[in-house]
Amino acid sequence: MEDSLMQLVCREHIEISSDVRSGKPCIVNTRIAVEDVAVMHLKQGYSLLEIAGKYGLSLASVYAAMAYYL
Repeated sequence: MEDSLMQLVCREHIEISSDVRSGKPCIVNTRIAVEDVAVMHLKQGYSLLEIAGKYGLSLASVYAAMAYYL
């Protein structure tokens, strides 16, 4: 059950397209890679709320990016 819920969340918020960022997983309808969000949060110390606000993203998308990364 938990795995299928995670897949649903990822499909709603994360996409992989070979013509966007060389196929890196990105937040849907953006060029912001999951890796970008993870680096900002884990290495640069931005909160997920700050990242969402800085790039005009939904908080759900930012959380989905971190869940996908982890």
